Amino acid sequence: MTDKLILKKYTNRRLYDTRQSCYVTLSEVAEQIRNGQEVQVLDAKTKEDVTSFILTQILLEEAKNKQFLLPPQLLHTIIQYGDNVLLEFFENHLQKTIESYLSQKSSFDSQFKKWLEVGMDMSEMAQKGFKNVNPMQAFFRDFTKSSSGGEKDE
Repeated sequence: MTDKLILKKYTNRRLYDTRQSCYVTLSEVAEQIRNGQEVQVLDAKTKEDVTSFILTQILLEEAKNKQFLLPPQLLHTIIQYGDNVLLEFFENHLQKTIESYLSQKSSFDSQFKKWLEVGMDMSEMAQKGFKNVNPMQAFFRDFTKSSSGGEKDE
């Protein structure tokens, strides 16, 4: 992973990429994050870290486009309990749960790919092996022995 990308958020809601010296959109930031780039967003005036706010804004924009982010019952619970219980859960457990899920998914995907490769290799080997096999070969071998003089009439 590369160094953390620092973005500045201006009061007009624009985001400035300090590495490339240009303004970027929320969707461009989301794409960079999907590609593994970690970002930090600082308010240009106060220097306050507003990364969580911007990342939440990205999620909400994507949810608006897809018409779904989280199930309504979960959203009700989040609003009902607010900072009390859920903040602890999000900080201590959610990140670890997601990381564990992604690790397991990656492991399963890798194993499945290996199985497919072995299956393809076995298929190729089976085709090569059966290429020279004639199911009637034993019958004809026995037939040719008896008709070629294997047994002589006297």
